[in-house]
Amino acid sequence: MSDHGFHVHGPHDHELEHASQHGAKDSFTGRIAVMTAILATIGALFSYQGGATQANAGLFKNNAAIKKTEASNHWNFYQSKSSKQNMAELASVLVAEDKKPKYQEEVERYKREKAEIKLAAEKLEAGATAWDRQSDEQLHLHHRWAQATTALQISIALAAIALLTRRTWLAWGVAGVAGLGIVLGGMAMAHR
Repeated sequence: MSDHGFHVHGPHDHELEHASQHGAKDSFTGRIAVMTAILATIGALFSYQGGATQANAGLFKNNAAIKKTEASNHWNFYQSKSSKQNMAELASVLVAEDKKPKYQEEVERYKREKAEIKLAAEKLEAGATAWDRQSDEQLHLHHRWAQATTALQISIALAAIALLTRRTWLAWGVAGVAGLGIVLGGMAMAHR
C-alpha cells in the first residue's frame, strides 16, 4: 500500500480476500491452496536435499583430488628411488670387487623402499577412485533431487494457473506433474 491509498495485490490474493469477505466457501480454491502449500513444503525439502547432495559431491571430488596429489607425490618418490637404484646397480658393475657388496646392499634397500612406496601409492590411488565414485553417486542424486524439485515447481505454477482460470482439468495436470515430482524424489531417496 502506498501513501496515497493505492493498493495492489495479485489475483490469488484477490480471490482469497473475496472469499473471506463474502463468506463464500469455495472448495476448488481451498483444495488448490492446500495442495499448493503441501507441494511447496515438499519442494523445499527436495531442494534442501538437492543442495546437500551437490555440496557432498564437491567435497568428495575435492577429497579425490587430494588423494590423487598424494599418490602422485608417492609415485615421484618411487621414481626417485628407481633412479638411485639404477645408479647403485651401475656402480656395482663399475667399482672394484671389494666395493660391490656395498652397492648390492643399496640396490636391495632401494627395492624394498620402492615396494613400500608403491603399496602406499596404490592405496592412495584406490582411495581417490573411491572418493570419485562417491562424488559421482552424489552428483547423480543431486540431479534426481533437482528434477523432483523442478517438477514440483512446475506443478505449483500450474496450480496458480488453475486457480486463476478455475479450470478443473488443470488441477488434474497439477496432480500429475506433482506425482511425477514425488516419484522422482522417491527415486532420489532410494538412491536411484
